[in-house]
Amino acid sequence: MTEARGRTKPSGVWATAVGVARVRARETAREDPLFRDPLALAFATAGGVGLDSPPPERGNEEERRRRFGVASSIIIRTKFLDDLLERATEAGIRQVVLLGAGMDSRAFRMSWPAATRLFEVDTAEPLGFKASVLRQEGAVPGCERITVAADLREDWPGALAAAGHDPALPTVWIAEGLLIYLPEDAVDLLLDRVGGMSATGSRMGLTLGSRGVLARFAEDAAPGSPASMWVSEMPEDPVGWLSGLGWDAEAFTVRDRAAAYGRPITTPPQLDEGPGGLISAVRR
Repeated sequence: MTEARGRTKPSGVWATAVGVARVRARETAREDPLFRDPLALAFATAGGVGLDSPPPERGNEEERRRRFGVASSIIIRTKFLDDLLERATEAGIRQVVLLGAGMDSRAFRMSWPAATRLFEVDTAEPLGFKASVLRQEGAVPGCERITVAADLREDWPGALAAAGHDPALPTVWIAEGLLIYLPEDAVDLLLDRVGGMSATGSRMGLTLGSRGVLARFAEDAAPGSPASMWVSEMPEDPVGWLSGLGWDAEAFTVRDRAAAYGRPITTPPQLDEGPGGLISAVRR
């Protein structure tokens, strides 16, 4: 059996990870990319959505704006979280946890200081799919990479601890494109657990669904599409919400960060359909 034939076909929420990889592959192919992700194309192709795959039906103008908004937000949030991770390591943090890691390739594509340990937490199927692509590509991580097969609705803190995470040391946590798929009570539980494993000075990068995004996207979404699985959006005051959980946070919009990165979003604000809520936080 070949490597490709032995892979589990992406399905459900984790199938969206290969779509995200496709967006990152397209950005990497630009002459002026905000980041480079050399493995993104391999992940997307293995998942059946390579750059040569047929594009989605063009649809009407609103649908095209939606696709553009989602793709733009993925590109901007990737750059935002890359920068957050670089600042965290410059501050001396050597413990990284990617929650719902999907096809994230930061362990391979970013420069890491010596002694950095990066944990990727996700369920067994996406981790197995990812491992097969990484073997195929001969990818070598630039840090100590530890995969943790665990469902984020279950005892993932126990699995993370068993894999070697040390809660006495500062950690930088990343939850990218994750929380929008969890109901509010699950989001609260996840962040409560993260807080319990975060030493003072730990950092966190989150992406949250913009308020109103569910009404604009999910109700009209096709069954099985990413938007059809979105269930939660950011609180009205995400900074205050996180402060109550023990974090000093800053919130940024995709539009503002896009402008700061020299990639302004030119659609009028009322047509900006991309998920927002880029959060940088430090543990008190």
